[in-house]
Formats: sequence, structure tokens, C-alpha cells
Amino acid sequence: MSARGWWLAMWVVGSLGPCRSRAPQREPRGAAPAPVQPGGAPQIELPADSPMLTSLKIGEVVARELSTDEVVSPAQIEIDPGRLSHVLLPVTGRVREVDVRVGDRVEAGHVLLVLDSPEADAAIAHFEQSEADVLAARAGMVKATADRERVHGLFAHDAVARKEVDNVDAAYVEARAGVVRSEADRKQARRRLGLLGLKVGDPRGTISVPAPIAGKVLELHVAPGEFHSDTAQPLMTIADLSAVLVTADVPENLIRLVAVGESMQTELAAYPGETFAAEVVRIADTVNPKTRTIKVQALLPNPDGRLRPEMFGRVRHSRATTSMPAVPQSAVLHRDGGDVVLVERGPGRFEVRPVRIGARSGEWLGLAEGAKVGERVVIDGGLLLLPSE
Repeated sequence: MSARGWWLAMWVVGSLGPCRSRAPQREPRGAAPAPVQPGGAPQIELPADSPMLTSLKIGEVVARELSTDEVVSPAQIEIDPGRLSHVLLPVTGRVREVDVRVGDRVEAGHVLLVLDSPEADAAIAHFEQSEADVLAARAGMVKATADRERVHGLFAHDAVARKEVDNVDAAYVEARAGVVRSEADRKQARRRLGLLGLKVGDPRGTISVPAPIAGKVLELHVAPGEFHSDTAQPLMTIADLSAVLVTADVPENLIRLVAVGESMQTELAAYPGETFAAEVVRIADTVNPKTRTIKVQALLPNPDGRLRPEMFGRVRHSRATTSMPAVPQSAVLHRDGGDVVLVERGPGRFEVRPVRIGARSGEWLGLAEGAKVGERVVIDGGLLLLPSE
């Protein structure tokens, strides 16, 4: 290539410049904001035929009584320990029959199971022997009394020696002590029969174990034919579920708002939309050092048995309320580090207005600033209007 041709080629390359690739421009997800007047709030406008309009739900800002000092904590349903009983065997023996199943409702005194035990026979025999000992002791007392009176009469007439008087007095004291001992032994034997649920005349060697409280059988660990020698091992568990405990972990900085005797509203995941009133019966005396919470327990009536142990939910408790403009939680959107609502200014026109949250109660948010009662705002679908950040 000649020198002139080389310079011509270099001039062409320089005039074209470097090649650059351009990424395609992405359309904003939401509607484009309309021009804003100086000092005015951002506006969003949608065409009358925009499909977004059908996805929006509009509602009014309403006045509601909302809690200003409210405690909201996760909670769990538990069995009241005072309404729970673990059934133990009174003596060792072999289970003859079991008269209940898991889920059965029993009344106090209802027979749960029948046990064959030699200790039952021994207890009845002991009582019968103590009865016989009392009769013998009383007969001895009658004789000792008569002998004492007779000898004292003879001694008054100098018919017997002083030694005879001392002998009958000693016999009388011994007879009286025998009566006391035999009656005490009989009382103890009768008490043992009562503890075993036995009566004189019952089938010997058999013990019926009654229900200590009224309630439902939650657990059963016994079957007919089994021999049980460990009287400390529970055979079944009965719980009275007509009232249960709601246990909540309240943050320590909010415990000042809760007191024994006050009412707490309970919401359970199993029954959305329902609330149950419970009375605070206990506030723990210590703080959990890991979670910095304090355990609070409230008694919750459960007459129909709908509330079951281990159900999860939350409790709400407040002491003061105030009336303020309120909107559902879905109406408040978080943009640029703050909260905003979309106020309807006309067909397809919305104003992005900053608000300040003043109170929270359930699904409602109270607005201390930014909106007035009666204004119409987007309560669902507002994210479709705002461009992605």
C-alpha cells in the first residue's frame, strides 16, 4: 500500500469512532408520574382505559378508636397445671381391665381401671383384725373395771391387802391403754382402705382406681394384663379443659402496661377473625435474660372445648384509646424511607402523600398526620402505581 492509501484508510477509521452497544431501555413497572407543580405533591395519572384501574380498591379514611398504649405479643394455649392430674397406681398389681380410652370425658370418681393386688386383700384383712382387737380390748376393759371396783370395795372393809388394790389398778390402766391402741390401729386401717378405694365386703384382692378430677383423658399408658410395680409412673393423664391458660412473652419495656386482673384479647391462628377475652392471672417475677421478655399468663374460658393446648396466636392489651383517622395496613406504602398513601384526586388521578403513623390496632393504622377523615385512598393495589425503586 502506498503512503497516500495508508493515510486515507486511517482517516476513515478515525471518522467512524469506537462502536458502543446500547442496552434496551426498560419500561417502568408502575404508571409514570405526571408533572409536579413547584412545591406540590407527586401526582400519578392513569388513562381512562388503563387495566390498572380495575386492580385498585378505593376506600375512605375513617375515624376509629385506636389504642395508644398497646401490647402485642405472640402467645400459646397451655393446660392449667391446677386442672391437670396424672393418675398413679395406689399399690402394685396386675391390671384386670381398663374402662376408658384417650379422648373420653370422665367425671370425678369414675372408675378408670381395675387392679388385682394382694395388698388390697391384706388391707381388708388388717382392718378386720383391728376390729376384732377393739372388741377384745373393750371386753378386757369391762373386766378390769369390774375387778377394780370389787377389790376397792373389799379393801374399804379391810378384806384384802393393799397389794391386791395395786394389782387391779395396774390391770385397769393396762386395759384402758389396750383400748386406745386398738382403736388407733383400727382408725389407721380404715384410712388405708379409704385411700385404696376399698370397703369392707368388696371383692377381696381387687382395687378400682377412680378419676381424681373431671376432665378428658389426654394420655393412656396402660393395657389389661400388664403388671405394674412402679407406683410413681403415671398410667394416664386427665385434664380439665373447660378453662385454659394463654401464655405470652411480653417485652420488658411494655410490662408496665399489664396488671393481674386485667383483660387481654387473644387471637388464634386456628380461628382467624375471632377474638377471645382472657383474664391475666399471673405475671412472672423474673425476666428471660436471652429474650428480655416476661411471661404473662391469662385464664381463658373454654366451655365448648374449641381451644386446644399448643395452639398458637397472639394477645393484645391496651389501657388508653384515642379517636384518629385510620386506614387498613394495606393502604400505607413504604417509599424513600417513609410512609405514604395514594389519595384519589379525580378519575385516574392519585396524589402520593406522606403520612405519619400514630397508632396501630389489629389491621388498622392510625394516621397522626397526612390524611383526613373522608378522603378516598387506595387501600389495595397501590404498589402497582408506584414505579420500582
